[in-house]
Amino acid sequence: MTLLRAAMRPRFLVSAWPWRGIAYATTTAVAAGLLWLVLAVPVAPLALAVVVLRAGPSLAGAAALGLLGVGLLALVGPRLALVVAGAERWRLRLAEDAPAPARPRGGGLYADPATWRAVAYLLLLGIVAPVWLGALALVGLLVASTPVAVHHRVATMDSAANVLGRAALGLLLIPVLLYLAAALGGAHAALARLLLCGEPDPASAELVEVTRSRARLADAFDAERHRIERDLHDIAQQRLATLTMQLGLAKLDLPPGSPAADAVATAHEQAKALMVELRDLIRGISPRTLRELGLRAAVEELAAASPLRVRVDADPGRFAPAVETVAYAAVSEALANAVKHAGATEVAVAARPSGSPSRRLLAVEVRDDGRGGADPAHGSGLTGLADRAAAAGGRLLISSPPGGPTILRVELPCAS
Repeated sequence: MTLLRAAMRPRFLVSAWPWRGIAYATTTAVAAGLLWLVLAVPVAPLALAVVVLRAGPSLAGAAALGLLGVGLLALVGPRLALVVAGAERWRLRLAEDAPAPARPRGGGLYADPATWRAVAYLLLLGIVAPVWLGALALVGLLVASTPVAVHHRVATMDSAANVLGRAALGLLLIPVLLYLAAALGGAHAALARLLLCGEPDPASAELVEVTRSRARLADAFDAERHRIERDLHDIAQQRLATLTMQLGLAKLDLPPGSPAADAVATAHEQAKALMVELRDLIRGISPRTLRELGLRAAVEELAAASPLRVRVDADPGRFAPAVETVAYAAVSEALANAVKHAGATEVAVAARPSGSPSRRLLAVEVRDDGRGGADPAHGSGLTGLADRAAAAGGRLLISSPPGGPTILRVELPCAS
């Protein structure tokens, strides 16, 4: 969260962000003042050179003073910029929640691009910051002068309308001051982060690309699963239904008890059994209940079909399709393992969102009373589930000591 984003939220005025904005603006004013005090030493010869040029034709003296000032700026400026950059990265914590890492050094002092970005920020702090701080100070003076003006109008027996109007103006200017401090301070902080904070090195950039590639592969896999489900439902299942119907009609046309009738009856029963298996396969690939009614209804359907006693405590809301798919797969895998391997009799399933609005997580937890001892290394189900959770930006946690209980937890980001 940043000052700019916080200022766009409806509860901005009742949060801590307005005070953080005021604190950031105040410390910016202090930093700009201290900067000008330090820069007075190298800037003084330049100012004297201008005075000498205006006072008379002493070009040699003006040139000497100018060279001295430029030399001091070249010597002091970059080093001062790096010191200020370090302090500003620390001060950014007032305006942003995210950490502000330093840029990697790329060589010597003058050859390092980070040095010149710090110098650019020095100009921002020394020249641009006083402009927006002056505008902010003007509004602050209007707010601060309101009680004095109201007292003066009351003491001079001014009309009640004028007194109330002045007081109302002062009250209205308070939120204006807070929003203005957040907007201007947030913009300054965004520029500071752009100039001063770390950018990923090539290895980090490759890691980000690998993560995005894995997410794209997961999305492509889900799309392919949905395509297979549609083909099975719309083509294979319909043809199998037609075949089952034709076998049923053929059985009616054959003499009862004949070898052909028995063969057709057997084929008819096998086709019906295959129809049931295909329907279950389609439901496992892409459950219609999950798509149409959401995670809670799909989990309750799994619980009803399970031979175990399953208690479900799930949020009724909808989440992103990718999140619901991974969450459903986690519950399905955990219930299957509880039946096949754990010898469990009862399972509790919980699926609830948690965390802050900016970092909202869907936590899915499945707890059984089985014998425990589950090990992801001994099977591909949990390993594949962990990969799917990681591709969605989440993680899978499992606790299964010998003797139980087994707790499987999947945390998936679900911020809107």
